[in-house]
Amino acid sequence: MSTWMVVEDEPDIYEVLLAMFEMWGIEGVAFVDGEEAVTWIEEVDKGQFLGELPELALLDIRLPGAISGPMVGDRLRKSPLLEHITVVLTTAYKLSPEQERQAIEQAGADKLIYKPLPKFHDLKRLLEDLIAQRRTKVARGESS
Repeated sequence: MSTWMVVEDEPDIYEVLLAMFEMWGIEGVAFVDGEEAVTWIEEVDKGQFLGELPELALLDIRLPGAISGPMVGDRLRKSPLLEHITVVLTTAYKLSPEQERQAIEQAGADKLIYKPLPKFHDLKRLLEDLIAQRRTKVARGESS
């Protein structure tokens, strides 16, 4: 079974995503803020997490607290165990092209998608395609 990670502070979105993952046969690892996510990443790096590591991270850009979604992405890219994860940023806020570029660059993100998220099957196809693209990049030895 695949595992995907979600960092999302909106309970309605968080619950819908986890329900969709379950219907797709995907295990969800979810966090409501950046601090919680970074603490978990540190536990993974120390070998304290024994479950299957996620192959995808959906990160809301704007999170409560001091750690944003792009900061979580940056931390994932620095993890020796999670550095090759597919990172997808999400936001409901309209960003300028420069803000988009900065967020994607900081997170080492594979994609930025705006909310509302694509429909059920379209979202699944998009995320699976991004995972496949990331695997190809890693296999070729391309950087994150």
